[in-house]
Amino acid sequence: MLKILIIGLPGSGKTTLAKNLSKDLNAKWINADNIRKRYNDWDFSKEGILRQAKRMRDLSNKPTKKKIVICDFICPFEEGRKLFNPDVLIWMNTVKEGRFKKNSIDHFFQKPKKYDFMTKRKNAEIFSKKIIKKLNNSFLKMELG
Repeated sequence: MLKILIIGLPGSGKTTLAKNLSKDLNAKWINADNIRKRYNDWDFSKEGILRQAKRMRDLSNKPTKKKIVICDFICPFEEGRKLFNPDVLIWMNTVKEGRFKKNSIDHFFQKPKKYDFMTKRKNAEIFSKKIIKKLNNSFLKMELG
């Protein structure tokens, strides 16, 4: 199974891209807001954010008939990205400042040291096609035969 993690500040287009990619790749899609709602966990402290990274990792590792799992969430800490351990990391670098107040989740955001894809503009339709093309040329052939 191929695990794709889409990260970025609130409002960067993570969910829109995840929705497009999951449809185009026939992938399982896990959205962080839906998971927080399901678990009634709105703790955005560092501890709560890392707990969410572990939860998203565990949910993405559950057996599924789909060959690809796409998760979208802010995942502001490098530590959380390591916990999640994606095969593919997509960074939505489309906004410079999040919409939340100072000292909140978007002010903690650490730019990723490594990523597979990064976009600076919102256009899920175009970037979905570009990402799929690159995935088809590398990751999907290796991972999915």
